[in-house]
Amino acid sequence: MDRIQAMQVFLKVAEFGSFTKAADWLHLPRATVSNAIQSLEKRLGAQLFQRTTRRVSLTQEGLLYQERCTRLVAELEETETLFSGATQQPTGVVQVDMPERMARFEVIPHLPDFFARYPDIQLRFGASDRFVDLVGEGVDCAVRVGPLADSTLMARRVGMIEQINCASRSYLEQYGTPQTLADLASHLAVNFHSSRAGRDLDWEYFVAGEPRTLRMRSLISVSSSEAYVACCQAGLGLIQAPHAGLQELLASGELQEVLPQYRAAPLPVSVVYAQNRRLSARVRVFVDWVADILLATSR
Repeated sequence: MDRIQAMQVFLKVAEFGSFTKAADWLHLPRATVSNAIQSLEKRLGAQLFQRTTRRVSLTQEGLLYQERCTRLVAELEETETLFSGATQQPTGVVQVDMPERMARFEVIPHLPDFFARYPDIQLRFGASDRFVDLVGEGVDCAVRVGPLADSTLMARRVGMIEQINCASRSYLEQYGTPQTLADLASHLAVNFHSSRAGRDLDWEYFVAGEPRTLRMRSLISVSSSEAYVACCQAGLGLIQAPHAGLQELLASGELQEVLPQYRAAPLPVSVVYAQNRRLSARVRVFVDWVADILLATSR
């Protein structure tokens, strides 16, 4: 293994904090990755990683070497593209993550267009409502909905999502249609458990332009947006959900909007990626493409 390849292996181990995860990402045997790091440390005369049975972390020397390697490898990749021809298509794997209903209704239907433009790119596509650790899990970019709290990420705002309050026809037949905020005391909600907040989210609304929250009675809490809507369809309670993806259910009458005068605030949508990671051509074209898709659907 040459020095550049060894640097690339080192950066992946540092990124994942794991020899096994780095080996899986690089499609190499774990022994090859381990041997590469040992040879690198021997050549440098410095220990780059502190190894325990549970985790692998960078030493001070490793942190310094990571900083230099990141810049060198990025500059090398950038230099190589100067001579590869302006018309050469980006190639390789891009690992992305986004909320599942956004993926299902807004992004996946357009993927044939993406692959027609970039046939040499493969996507590892995560669609869940779990809060993903981009660096720790090796995710190149993610779509996040809501305010961004992680200042270590670079973010590109791509739109706003309108939220509505709704319930199923069967629920409204059983409990009646709430007309005022006071009516909510006799109603049930389907709770959504946020992995980011570590708790069930409260019911949100605005009064005189000010955001307010309300703790609702609930029989069930879910952590999946698909399960959230399914529970609403089953008549288990009211939900607050993005209008996008609910149009067919609303048009058929299976779900009905309630309390339209007390909607939750629209949610910002952003594409995020690691701050210290220079975007490769394949990641950059995907970020640009998905940003255009989400901007178009948010209008």
